[in-house]
Amino acid sequence: MTIAVGDKLPDVKLIKAGESGPEPVQTADFFAGKKVALFSVPGAFTPTCSAKHLPGFVDKAAELKAKGIDAIACTAVNDAFVMGAWGKASGSDDVAMLADGNGDFVKAIDLVMDGTGFGMGERGKRFSMVVNDGVVEQLNVEAPGAFEVSSADYMLGQL
Repeated sequence: MTIAVGDKLPDVKLIKAGESGPEPVQTADFFAGKKVALFSVPGAFTPTCSAKHLPGFVDKAAELKAKGIDAIACTAVNDAFVMGAWGKASGSDDVAMLADGNGDFVKAIDLVMDGTGFGMGERGKRFSMVVNDGVVEQLNVEAPGAFEVSSADYMLGQL
């Protein structure tokens, strides 16, 4: 069943690129005790993700934090090395880049996108959510091919 407002996020291991290599990040630990703006993209370095989605959260980081967001995180079904490189290319330390390399997180919340027709395999749908102490407060899932409700601007309007 797809995650919904009021649900607690499942405890899944994600990976981030650290100083000395990949580092595990348990979702239960990452989201505990803070309000997080989380967004998911179908793939790092893909056109809409690189031109609009990630830059929007980078540009609006201060405004999101001024409205009570403690941390901003991006996830994608990519490996930690790709997510780390994309994070460096984006020019911001304000967004934690969390790799969901095997798609365990998007499978656990039932937000999988079938990108096999594009040679991408199974990926995560484009979405955003506000998570408060591990509980989903806002959930914005895009229609296929759309980029409207998962943007930083849309989230700012919800806070």
